[in-house]
Amino acid sequence: MNLKLNQYIESIGNQEILENRKQILQPLIDYIQEKLNKKQPVRLNLICTHNSRRSHLSQVWAQTMAHYFQIPNVSCYSGGTEATALFSMIAKTLENTGFDILKLSEEPNPVYSIKFDKNEPAIIGFSKKMDDPFNPSSMFAAIMTCSQADEGCPFVPGAEARIPVTFEDPKAFDNTPQQAEKYQERCDQIASEFYFVFSQITKN
Repeated sequence: MNLKLNQYIESIGNQEILENRKQILQPLIDYIQEKLNKKQPVRLNLICTHNSRRSHLSQVWAQTMAHYFQIPNVSCYSGGTEATALFSMIAKTLENTGFDILKLSEEPNPVYSIKFDKNEPAIIGFSKKMDDPFNPSSMFAAIMTCSQADEGCPFVPGAEARIPVTFEDPKAFDNTPQQAEKYQERCDQIASEFYFVFSQITKN
């Protein structure tokens, strides 16, 4: 794993997770553990309204923590109720934590290569609807990362589980002096919570 990123993960692992958040995360832990116990692949589709901020952070950190804890057969995706673009501040925040980020295209909805390890496949980041052909169509868990998507999507086609794990939107601080700080704060929270999730998984 990238050295700077590994150091960040070691530091983030010391953050305390509040009991109410542990309760929110428990159904996700149970889902992952059950799939592994059955020797089935774990597919997580992290969903928010625009697939631009929180769902991407969640996808990247879930995939990274699965690798960090050597949990096998985990594939993470992201999507929205509509497609917009992966917000550039998300890419910059991830780069600041140690990911190798490469912007592969310059269109309004650009495609990013996001690498946590030089020898592992890149996570491909771009905004898409949750049912985009890039994502799984069945046998996956829909993880609702924003309250708007959680409330607006009571049913996710193809999902065998629907698990709300919502986060506050850093978008509220766009174009303010606190922008970078608040994006890093949300990144830290999501990273620490997925660290906790995968640290609870028992490998068979």
